[in-house]
Amino acid sequence: MTGVDPVTVGLAVVGGTGIACGAALAVAARFLSVKEDPRIEKATEILPGANCGGCGYAGCADYAKAIVLNGVAINLCSAAGEEVLALLSEMMGVSATAAEKRVAIVLCGGDTEKAVRRFKYNGIADCRAAHAVGGGDKGCSYGCLGYGSCSRVCPTGAIEITANQLAVVHPALCIACGACVKVCPRSLIKIVPVSRTIHVLCRSKDKGPIVKKLCKVGCIGCTVCAKNCDEGAIVMEGTLAVVDYARPLTTDVVIEKCPTNCIVRTETEVSDKS
Repeated sequence: MTGVDPVTVGLAVVGGTGIACGAALAVAARFLSVKEDPRIEKATEILPGANCGGCGYAGCADYAKAIVLNGVAINLCSAAGEEVLALLSEMMGVSATAAEKRVAIVLCGGDTEKAVRRFKYNGIADCRAAHAVGGGDKGCSYGCLGYGSCSRVCPTGAIEITANQLAVVHPALCIACGACVKVCPRSLIKIVPVSRTIHVLCRSKDKGPIVKKLCKVGCIGCTVCAKNCDEGAIVMEGTLAVVDYARPLTTDVVIEKCPTNCIVRTETEVSDKS
């Protein structure tokens, strides 16, 4: 009697196991699968697709899932306009008011013509890298270094680095995602309501005499603005004047009386820089 070929037996066992596993997977897919709510895909398509994380979620798909499954508010997307909100409202059967547009503002006015540079930096054109080299080349240890870290992470191209090495935000393009806030090594960027147009463009906590030596447009802590503003709209944090964006500030007196011109008014919207 001829013996059974072990190779044939092995192939038969492997083949049979494969067929059994395939059948088991087919049954599991048929009876154990969890179907995704089709509204998640629809909500993802409705959202802008910027995937900036400004809503607090990893991306538009993650936010859409939270809206549909967890009932998260539909007006958290800063990049979404009224049309997007209306579509989400119709789909979810809820009403929501569009949140006020918010924009980023770089709280520094000290470009290369107005602020002292301690040395010539020849390293990587990145603010974080420059900041790591002796605290940066700028005399003011609080000021904008101007090497574009914020500009490079902006998903909409809303931040421009001027010829005089200063980061400037174009409000019309800004979606307030906060990516620039996270990347700035000097915490100079703040997200504010677009209706707040008066800003103290300085974050230096140095005393007045030191500020004067380092920057022509720095806050010297004179307190004139705090004394002449709408109640509590500008407060002093040590020697630094700080705008409280939760309070209305409309008077131009604070701009006119600032001795160093570090308080400015910005436009609520600007045209595309291109």
